[in-house]
Amino acid sequence: MAGTDARWRLGAGAAVLLVLGAVAGGVAQRMVADAQPDAMLPSPVATATADLVVDVQGAVDRPGVYRLPQGSRVLDALARAGGTGDDAAAGALNLARTLVDGEQLIVPTLDEQAAASEAAAAGGGTSGVGTGPGGLVSINRADQAALEALPRVGPSLAMAIIAHRDEQGPFTDIAQLDDVSGIGPALLATLTPLVTL
Repeated sequence: MAGTDARWRLGAGAAVLLVLGAVAGGVAQRMVADAQPDAMLPSPVATATADLVVDVQGAVDRPGVYRLPQGSRVLDALARAGGTGDDAAAGALNLARTLVDGEQLIVPTLDEQAAASEAAAAGGGTSGVGTGPGGLVSINRADQAALEALPRVGPSLAMAIIAHRDEQGPFTDIAQLDDVSGIGPALLATLTPLVTL
């Protein structure tokens, strides 16, 4: 009888181990099956860096903030904004320039560009330091007097432009004038056709 009890216990123990092994195997198989679809999903980080955001303002049909693919150009941003208005100054922007994430494009009107050109012509002869071709004022080389010749730029704003380029390095894009304290979208639109790098 003792031998039968020992065999029965051994058989029952083996059966319990087989059941536990089958349950554990099923659980493991289920975990692997559940994990596989997640591995195939695209990473949200990869899609977040694939776009850039640009603020398009001024003489366009639908001003606003637009998300564009990396490598997009000014022409692409203007197309997303519905194109330029009838009163837009043609040639005020370089349509082939590659966009930078977070930049603001301001399309001036014909009137704004004409007023800015007249102001530059009236004040452009006061200083030769920092003026470029066509009487454009170089925001990287102009002295205080040349900057003050620009419309709506007084001594304090001229000094702020000079301080910004001294602290941050030369401007690489005219749109960076918007980073200077005291220059907002309207003044940037006025200055854009009058300045150069």
